[in-house]
Amino acid sequence: MSQTTLGIIGGGQLGSMLAIAAKKLNVETIVYCDDQDAPAQNFCTKFISANYDNKEKIIEFVNLVDFVTYEFENIPFDTLNEINKLKPVLPKPSVNRLIQHRLAEKDFVNNLNIRTTRYASIEKKSEIDSLKDLLPGILKTTTLGYDGKGQYPINSVEEFNSLNINLSKGYILEKLVKLKQEISIIITRFANNKYEVYEPIENKHEDQILKFSKIPAEINKKIYDQSKDWAMTIAEELKYVGTLCVEFFIDRNDNLYVNEVAPRVHNSGHLTINAYNISQFENHVRAVCGLEQIPLKKISNAKMINLIGDQISHYRMLSKFNENEFFFDYLKKEIKEKRKMGHLTTLV
Repeated sequence: MSQTTLGIIGGGQLGSMLAIAAKKLNVETIVYCDDQDAPAQNFCTKFISANYDNKEKIIEFVNLVDFVTYEFENIPFDTLNEINKLKPVLPKPSVNRLIQHRLAEKDFVNNLNIRTTRYASIEKKSEIDSLKDLLPGILKTTTLGYDGKGQYPINSVEEFNSLNINLSKGYILEKLVKLKQEISIIITRFANNKYEVYEPIENKHEDQILKFSKIPAEINKKIYDQSKDWAMTIAEELKYVGTLCVEFFIDRNDNLYVNEVAPRVHNSGHLTINAYNISQFENHVRAVCGLEQIPLKKISNAKMINLIGDQISHYRMLSKFNENEFFFDYLKKEIKEKRKMGHLTTLV
């Protein structure tokens, strides 16, 4: 049987971990990225660096692979759609187009009778007067933006009016939830009603960037079951293939809300590498390449800390770790403030 080659678009830490997982399965990887310093080149079989609209390079990439996936959602839909005419892109490009647009994503989730925070589209400053009941809220760009980029906490009409932004580019105003906890569900869908679902992961953010994750999450059985059920409903409705993350808010009355859907492997699932028999990355490769689905088994409880910016320096100097600690250095060349540089998982 000939060896499978998986094309990965995007060369950050998620692309790196997908390439590592693929190697374990004897799947070759070719990473295509617009950043010539992308860290995934340290882990893949072949690396191609070019812009995402470079048709010649895209064709070269497509001719070398059997399947294509991506590590982040802000890849031009047209690029994914053109590739999909030649080789299977999984998850399919239409999923990416939906999730790229926060308003469309929220509408999609609500139409499944799944609760989200209240929200409204906002395109003109004058509209704020009719949307006062959504304050305090968070104003987000409808497209692009992650790790706090393109997001503005708004407490009052005055605060909103003082913002110097062009609203015509498309924004969504979301009412703030009286937050008790944040959790996420990582789910891999292989085919119709064929899933592997990881247990809910409890998350804490600092400066709108994920800082800590842990399993088990300190939640009741109702939320445990409901979060898994909603994640399966979303994955099934999307006819999703691969690993998906659904992020949730829990309010002070123990109501569950879907915050966002990430159509890819996810930062909060890094602890699955050490805490489960099959990581979220390996399951993604298995699903998109049509490989065997293996039942999940949890090996250990775990906690994970993201190393942001210069926090990586201390860990790079350590020569050894405890046997229950696993240090991951993303090998990014430049240390930048608010940049995810690595993580440490501890089995507990």
